Amino acid sequence: MKFHRAYIEITNVCGLSCTFCPPKTQPTLTMELLFFKSIVQQLKEYTDEIALHVMGDPMVLSNLKSYLDIAYECGLKVMITTSGFYLDPLRREALFHPALRQVNISLNSFNKNSVSRTFDDYMKPILSLCDEKLVRQEDFFINLRLWNLDEAHSEKEFNTKLFTLLENHFGLKLGDIISQISGERQSIRLASKILLHFDRYFEWPSLSDTILSDGYCHGLNKQIAILADGRVVPCCLDGEGIIDLGNLQATNLGKILTSERSLAIQEGFAKGQCSEELCQKCSYKERFRKGLSND
Repeated sequence: MKFHRAYIEITNVCGLSCTFCPPKTQPTLTMELLFFKSIVQQLKEYTDEIALHVMGDPMVLSNLKSYLDIAYECGLKVMITTSGFYLDPLRREALFHPALRQVNISLNSFNKNSVSRTFDDYMKPILSLCDEKLVRQEDFFINLRLWNLDEAHSEKEFNTKLFTLLENHFGLKLGDIISQISGERQSIRLASKILLHFDRYFEWPSLSDTILSDGYCHGLNKQIAILADGRVVPCCLDGEGIIDLGNLQATNLGKILTSERSLAIQEGFAKGQCSEELCQKCSYKERFRKGLSND
């Protein structure tokens, strides 16, 4: 069994309250380094890449470099997803670690929070990171995520302001970005390995949802996720640990992945069926019918 990626929630602390995210109900927790090391040592048999994110923002941690050192020692590439609110010069330096493969910055986090920071103040450290990457000729990718597309074009004002800023900063022609937008998932190149990544809003799955359907998902096929307290879940959208397959503080990953419940999930998806209620009520799996995925 080999996963494309494993998500490890090294902290569930985000510091924001984005309206597109579900409210946080889990106790505040940051994964201890020794526990993280034990997880990574097990994961290296199952994947070549880890993402240090489920619900929290890894950039809130002042010792992020220590986690990256461990991943690097185990030969794993790392993906970071952040809101962009914690990119001061000291924290930015951690992102030039040799373990990094990709940094995702969720730009819509600014627009969906009540913060005192201005738009220009928010974007300044993000653009500084992009500039530093280009000057230092670092090989990792920066994905500026704008996952706010919808039929109503509800974020048109914010997006237009953002496009103008990016076009000016990266020396693009005025209107260059909007002329390329298809309304679906896509990436537009801003500079070498710096992309503006578009996607639609999505609904986080919940047991209170009324939809019920079968389908296929990458959970336990191309990905797994490990929450800050050690619980293993099938995918990165189960931040509450509803599908608790086992805890790495009590047992090893091999036993968890070969448990009756895990095998039922895998076998079900192989047939286009959902063995778990949360999966039945998850609308995100509809994207896989169209050949789309969460990267």
